[in-house]
Formats: sequence, C-alpha cells, structure tokens
Amino acid sequence: MATTRPPAATDPRDDKIAALEDRVRRLEKINEALIDRVERSSDMDGSYSMFETAIALESMVRERTAELEDTLEKLGDANARLEVAHRDTDAARARLRDAIESLSDGFAIFDAEDRMVMCNQSFLRFWPEFEGVRDSHPQFSELAETLAYGGRTIGSQLSPERWVRERIARHREASGAHVQLLSDGRWLQINEMKTTEGGTVGIYTDITSVKAEDARERARELAGRNLALQASLDTLSEGACLFDQDRKLVAWNEPLVRMLGIDAHIEDAIGTHQKLHDWCVSQQGLDLPQAIEWRSGKGPRISTDCSLGERHFVIRSVSLSAGGMAYAFDDVTDRIRFQRSLTEQAETLEKRVQERTAELIEVNRQLVEAKNEAETANRSKTSFIAAASHDLLQPLNAARLFVSALAERRMAMTNRGLVRQTAVALDSVEELLEALLEISRLDAGAIQPEIAALPLDRILSALRIEFAPLARKGGLTFEVPETGLWVRSDLRLLRRILQNFVSNAIRYTEKGGVEVSATTDGNAVRIAVRDTGPGIAVEKREAIFEEFRRLASTQKTPGKGLGLAIVRRASAMLAHRIDLTTAPGEGSTFSITVPLAEPSAIAAEVAEKTRAVSGTKGTVTVIDNDVQVQEGMRVLLENWGLEVVTGSGPDDPGVRQSVRKGTGLLIADYHLDDGLTGDLAIADLRAAHSEAGHESELPAVVITADRTDEVKQALTAKELPVLTKPVKPAQLRALLRKLEITG
Repeated sequence: MATTRPPAATDPRDDKIAALEDRVRRLEKINEALIDRVERSSDMDGSYSMFETAIALESMVRERTAELEDTLEKLGDANARLEVAHRDTDAARARLRDAIESLSDGFAIFDAEDRMVMCNQSFLRFWPEFEGVRDSHPQFSELAETLAYGGRTIGSQLSPERWVRERIARHREASGAHVQLLSDGRWLQINEMKTTEGGTVGIYTDITSVKAEDARERARELAGRNLALQASLDTLSEGACLFDQDRKLVAWNEPLVRMLGIDAHIEDAIGTHQKLHDWCVSQQGLDLPQAIEWRSGKGPRISTDCSLGERHFVIRSVSLSAGGMAYAFDDVTDRIRFQRSLTEQAETLEKRVQERTAELIEVNRQLVEAKNEAETANRSKTSFIAAASHDLLQPLNAARLFVSALAERRMAMTNRGLVRQTAVALDSVEELLEALLEISRLDAGAIQPEIAALPLDRILSALRIEFAPLARKGGLTFEVPETGLWVRSDLRLLRRILQNFVSNAIRYTEKGGVEVSATTDGNAVRIAVRDTGPGIAVEKREAIFEEFRRLASTQKTPGKGLGLAIVRRASAMLAHRIDLTTAPGEGSTFSITVPLAEPSAIAAEVAEKTRAVSGTKGTVTVIDNDVQVQEGMRVLLENWGLEVVTGSGPDDPGVRQSVRKGTGLLIADYHLDDGLTGDLAIADLRAAHSEAGHESELPAVVITADRTDEVKQALTAKELPVLTKPVKPAQLRALLRKLEITG
C-alpha cells in the first residue's frame, strides 16, 4: 500500500547552519573592505601607521578565517548527522508502514486535530470508499458522514444523523471497544484509544466468524435447555403440555400421555390445540371444556376442577406473552378420597374431642376445687403457724421470766445449778421452736423476700457484735472484715443464712478460729465462713442440709440439726448459690454467692424515740392475757426494783389508773383477748394518758410471738419497739436502761 508521507518537522540544526553561513558571508565582506582601503591609501606620511593597521587587520582576518573554517567543519559534521537521522527516520517509517500493512486488522491513526494521518489496506478493505480521500488527510467526522449516508452500517440505515453523533462521540471518548454490524452482514469490532500527543488510534477487527460461533453455541445451549426442560417435565407428577403461538404442540411429558390415555402417535392425538380439545372431550369425557380453552395475550393462571371420566382433575392453564398456552393436568382423585377419609376421621375425632372436653371440664372443676382446698389449707397452715407461735411461746415466755427472776435470787449452789440447767433447757426449746416455725413459714410461703441494694458491712458488723463474745468464750479467734461492698438481696434472709453459717462454725470448732471473708467475682460477691473444725466427709455433704441430720462427730455439741435446712430453703428462695468446701480434719468453708450492687443512699433507720416520762419512772405497766406471763413479768421486774402493774387489757381498772397516774413504761402483748392487738391497746391508753394532763407521750413496747413480716412492718410503721417471745431478760433490761426506767 502507498501511504502519504506527512511534512517533515523543521530541524533546529538547519537554522543554526544557516546562521553560521550568513555570519561567514558578513566576515568576508568586512575583510574585502579592509584590504581595499589599504591598497587605495596614498598618504605617505601615514604609511607606517597604515602598515601597522594592515598587520593588525591581517591578524584579525586570519583568526576570523580560522573560526570560519572551524564552523564550516562543524557544519559539515552536522549535515552528515542530519542525513543519517533522515535515513533512520525514513527506515523507521518504512518499518512502521510494513508493520501496519502486515496487520490483518484494519488500522488508522488520527492526529490531535482528528485528521487521518495513516491507514493500512485492511482498513480500506472495510471502507473502500476512503481510498480516494486518504491522501487529503480527511477529518474523522467527514469519514463518519460518508459511511452514514452511504448506508454502510445497519445503524446508519435507520437514522444517519443519530448514528453520526453517537459514532463521533465514541471516537472522541476512545475508552474501549464496541461492535458495528455492517450492511453486508459482517460484524466489526472497533477498539479506539488515545495517543500521548492527543491523537487517536483505531483497530478494526472482523468478528463475523466469532459471532457465528456464538450463535451456534447459543443454539447448542438452547437445545440443551430444551432437553433439560423435557427431562424436568418428565419428572413432574402432573401432566404438562405447551403450545406455541400457532397452536402447535411443542412440548409435553410422559405423565400427560398416561393421564389422557394416549395410545396413538402424540402428534396425531394432541399435535394441535384443537386435537387436544377433541381428545379430552370426545375420548376422555371432559365435563368442562372451558378448562382447556385458548386465550390470547398474557394473562393469569386459571385452575379448574373437572372430571375426565371417573377421575377428578385440576387443570391449570396460563397464556404466554409469546402467544402460546401451557396446560397442567393434576390427577387429584386419590387426594379427594383421602380428604373424604380425613373428613370422616375428623368428625369421629370431633366427637371424641367433645367427649374428652366434657371430661376435662369435669377434671378442671375438680382441680379448681382441689386448688381452692389447697389454698384454704395453706391459709389454715399460715394461721396455724401464727397461732402456734403465740400459743407455744406464751408458756415458754412465762417460764423464762420465772427462771430469770429465780436466777437473780440468792440460793444454794445446788439449786442455782438446777436453775442454770433449766435456763439452758428453755434456750434449747426456744431455739428448736424458732427453727421449726421458720421452716414452716418458709415452706408455706409466708416469708416473701424483699430484694434491695444492701451494704454488706451492715450485716457483717451485726455478726461481729453477736458472735464475738461466744467465740471468746470458746477460746476461738473470730475475724470479720470491713468490705465496703454492696449486694442485692433480702436483708433478713441473708443475715439469717450467715448467722447459721457462723453459729455452726463456732459451735463445732474446738480450737483455732472462724474467719468470714467477702471476695468479688465479676458481678457477684462470694461471702464465705471458714472454720478449723473437724470437717465433713464427701458422702455426708448433702445429708447435713436435711432436717434433724447431725454428724456422729458432733452429737456431743448442742444443736437440733435445723440451721442448714433453713439455709437451703432461704437460699433457694433468694436464688443465691450455696457452696461447701471441706474435708475430714481440714475444716469447712460454707459460702453463698450474692449479686453485686452499686452503692446507694439508704433511708436512715427510724430512731427509737426516747421520751421524757412524767410521773414515777420506776413504774412499769404490763398488759397480757396470760396470767402466768403477767406473774413472770411481775416477779422479774420487781427483782430489778421496779413497781409493776399488770392487767389483761386496756380496760383493766388497775392498768387504766396506772396510766392516768403516770407510768414510766407500757408493755403490751400483741395478741390480746377478743381480737384486740397490742398496738390498738397502746393507742387507747396513750389517749387516756393524754387526757389525764400528761404532756409527753407514753413510752410503750410490744411483745409478740408472731414473727411474720406483716406484724413487724405494721408495728414499725407506728414506731413501736418490738420484743419477740420468749423475751430475753437482757434485751428487756437494755430497753429499760435506754428509756431510763429505774427502781
């Protein structure tokens, strides 16, 4: 292919050579002028001067001539190198042309002004109409318009102007490949990219054979899909067939052949939609022909329940967007029979359910009655516990008062020993009754925990005060830390659990000591009581938490075996984990894990009011419906040098006279006769005390055998101090001292 050579660019060395040649010419003219001037001079007097001048000029001419010769030599070298460069450039251009021409793809280069600089014969084979204009370096837009209005591409035949705009835009973007379909059926892939000088390079590849192979591959893929579709249709339990827009059968499956009883060639039986209609109606007795009617246009799927002979079918039909129809035949005969069977079974079951429902109603009625009886029994049990607390502890309280009064009298040593043994026996009975009543209340649900944030040191400090004397008496060390921790639990139940831990540890430890510790573990606090006692064997660890279970090694130590039974019930109610670490001869560690709590401000406990007492401070008025308790209180208080007035109620003349006169303290039992309670009796007598002209409020305390939370909360709300039966003389005496009641 002959290609047009673009104008060569101007070489800077040519400009330099031209400048040197011009300079040489000027020097030659100067030299000639100087020589001519010397030769024409006729002044003899200045001959010497002229001679010197001539010599100087000759030297200058000689130097300039040497420079000129050197410059001319450099000019010759430059011309030689320039000639070599021109030859190399022409060779490179020739190689480039050969390389471009060797390409089987079309190739064209456009400069920065979008003019075609060079192309190869493959390019002209695609576009032969460019043969006559390539030497004029046409614009790309001119070439695009030539193709568009010549109808050389399919796109340009539809809209030339639009095709030209889109083609020029693609050419200017030059960001990748696109495909053009020529009018002669060939497919051309055009790949354009920008050059560093702002021009564009285009490569044009004939991909007609690739497109043809793609078409063949799609045909093979479509055939494979058709096979897969047919295989899928054959796996269906439903019969299926498909008709094209010309109402000809194009697909079906084997279940359809079996369902319709087709024993002829499929094309002869249902090859068209009309044949399908005739076969189903005439041969199979379809009762609803509209189930397989033809519908034009895409529409919803329609299901029709119908019969083909003695069989029941659901025929589903749907019209396709391409103009065909698809049908599915579902034989539901067995399903209908099964549903009928289920209906019969359901009716039978319904009757049985009605019978069972009636039975359940009767059972529920009986359960409700049983539940009501159980609740009544529970309430009775709770009432019994309250009554037992009062009735059992009343005589015990009187006995303790008498023994305490007797112990303070002077008597022989043998008698004093008997009194001491009696007091110990009463203490044992008191502990046993308290433990039994507490277990009964826990089992009956009469105790409900009140979970709150508690300062742990409040409980530990109480343990230290309560058990330190007992530990010293047994010669044991007793360590209780200051933790600064807060826990979430019930104050009374948690204290009861720790009391049992410490009490058992001190009771069963002969030497060494008992240590209480509290450690945090994540969001929990582990409170442990460790002793140096005999320890517990592995097989006995569960038994010690049962009622009245004591180990053989501890039989000599006083105790009833109920403390840990209370611990188990209380910890289960609080959902606190109890752990035991022990071994024979190595002591035991009982621990409880309690949730950790954030410190918070707690209400200050209601301080017991110390009231000024009018009248005789040494007088105590006692109200109790048990005569023995009255007498026991009288004997005990008189031994302390106090004047005592007793009565069975607030209406007793002696009691009312003592109150009006001015008594130092009023002690009232909680459960009095005729349903009267101690707090009401105190209120009545305080009113009488006030009517008598006493300005200060009458000090009062309630003594009760009822240890329920309701009673304690009611009395606390009225700011009445409470002592529980059997009354410990030391507690009573401490209260008297606090109120400054003296004999």
